[in-house]
Formats: sequence, C-alpha cells, structure tokens
Amino acid sequence: MTVIKLGLPKGSLQEATVALFAKAGFTVNISSRSYFPTIDDDEIDCMLIRPQESARYVELGLLDVAVTGFDWILKRDVVEVAELVYSKQLRRPVRWVVAVPNDSPITTVKDLEGKRIATEAVELTEQFLAKHGVTAQVEFSWGATEVKAPYLADAIVDVTETGSSLKANNLRIVHEILQSTTRLIANRLALQDPQKKTKIDDLALLLQAALTAHGKVGLLLNVHEKNLATVEALLPSMKSPTVSKLRAEGWYAVSTIVDEDIVRRIIPKLKANGAEDIVEYPLNKVVP
Repeated sequence: MTVIKLGLPKGSLQEATVALFAKAGFTVNISSRSYFPTIDDDEIDCMLIRPQESARYVELGLLDVAVTGFDWILKRDVVEVAELVYSKQLRRPVRWVVAVPNDSPITTVKDLEGKRIATEAVELTEQFLAKHGVTAQVEFSWGATEVKAPYLADAIVDVTETGSSLKANNLRIVHEILQSTTRLIANRLALQDPQKKTKIDDLALLLQAALTAHGKVGLLLNVHEKNLATVEALLPSMKSPTVSKLRAEGWYAVSTIVDEDIVRRIIPKLKANGAEDIVEYPLNKVVP
C-alpha cells in the first residue's frame, strides 16, 4: 500500500483546515502533545508543520504534499495542485502589507529607505524592497508583530484579513505587497508515482468540492405542473434545477442547489406559489 506524507498547517490555519478536511470526508484528530495527527485514511500519514516551512520540506521530498499559503511557496520548486480559497476567518485572500504608525512620516515605499522593518516574512520583504530599489534593515519578528512599531521598528510587514488588528494597534497600511490564498502543493517526484498522484489528485478534488459546497444548501420540493414554470423561475441554481415527473398525475419533483443566505427568502415564495413538501438539506461536497 502506498502512503503519502501530508503536512497540515500548525497555527492560525489549523482549525479551519481540520474543519475543511472533515467536510471533505476525512476525520483528523490532533493531540495537544503530538505533532502527528491521526486521520481515518490508511493511505495518509499526517504531520503538523508551520506553513512557513512546508514548501521547503515538500521541495526536499520529506513531505509528499502539504497545505500552505501562496506567500510561503514563492521561488520554491513545488507543484501547486489546487488553490483552496479559505483562511482563518474568511473565504477570501489574506494580504501582506507594509504598515506604519498613524503618525509616522512614512507614506510611500521609498520612505522606507534606511528604516528598520519587523516581519515574520523576511525573504518576502527583502524581495519586495529589492524590487523597489529600497535598502532597509529587515528583522525577523517572532510574533506580535503589530506591537513592534513604533517602539522596536519604524514599520512592519504583516499579514491581515480584515485590517482590524492593524487599526486596533494604531497602524495604517502604506502598501500591499501581495494577496495570498491557501494552496495544496506537492513534491514533483511524488507526482511521478502513479499511485501517489492518484491519491493527491483525489484529495484535491474532495477539498475543492468541500469549498464549493460552503455556504450552499440543497432544496427538494414537489409542485403541480400548473405551477412548475413559476416555481422554476424563483429558483436560482448552479446550472438549472433538476425536474423529474412523479407517479402522481401532473406532479413534478424539483431539486436544486442555492446559496444559504438567500434560501430563507425563497422558501416562503415557493410555498406561496404552489410548492409542497419543501426540504432544505446541508451539503458537504459539490463536485462541478
């Protein structure tokens, strides 16, 4: 039996990743005392690893596949198998930004010349500064980067989802360096193994299907043919509703997938226009 070595992100993405794997059909159990989670799949061995390190270990072949951010795979020789658009809080990209105190005279990237910058992403920051022809002192931050300026640094480079933490620490954004989403990455040699490639491709399919299902629900209902056209017009769907003739003369079953945030408005309208036996059900995976 072929087993793939999977790196799961330790830290801020950990909880969201375990939840995504659960919707994809995998139960991951993490012990507070172990870096080796269990998973209900004999063909996968898991290890918790910080996203900042994952791409290097995948590149070296110490891991076959890993979940990490786009920001941590720059210039690494790995294969991006799938983009997984989720983060700690929201289903949208996170941003790496240059931020300074509200009262700082720094307003442009050029103003960073000769300044001290604190960041967890030293390599990314140095590449960014070099691109803009700016020389500055970049120092690694072990955490709590937002509090470093102005006391320990003139500016910071940090990741943000909503910007609320920056504002809470009296910081303003000077420049956005890049946007990053979560990626499933794989080792090139691992993908040359047919069995490993199949397993990795299947994993990517299921994770993406779980993300596609996020925020959507299924609807089932029965409707008489005299009201069918009206009911169909009320139903948004990914393509078009599935309509099946029932044994009862003149009656049809209709099924579709809709956004969860609009279903509460649709159901009363469906009922008012002749729909019966309406059933709403949750979705774990949607494979387009």
